[in-house]
Amino acid sequence: MPSARPGKHISGAEVTNVSRKGFWLLVEERELFVPFELFPWFRDVPIGKLVEVTMPREGHLYWPRLDIDLAVDSIEHPERYPLVSKPAPRVAERPSRPAVPKAWPSPRSRPGRN
Repeated sequence: MPSARPGKHISGAEVTNVSRKGFWLLVEERELFVPFELFPWFRDVPIGKLVEVTMPREGHLYWPRLDIDLAVDSIEHPERYPLVSKPAPRVAERPSRPAVPKAWPSPRSRPGRN
């Protein structure tokens, strides 16, 4: 009995190489470079999460384990998609030494003590 024909390839996207500067992504028939400089949220991601990419619809990429959505057009034309998110300002650092607790009043000055 002949086996059934294979189904339609639904991924449409595959990470093919990773370097210190970014990663190569094969999208349908095109190979695109995704530089970490322009897409910083991928920089410190484990390889296992980076390579798990799908193409749920044409022109749209999704990394489910990272919850990152990305338009293919933003990789091809990053100048059209400037980053508008900025890191939160740093919170002022606390003193390096623990705060000294306030001294209790002397037993003589406490109310009800004689």
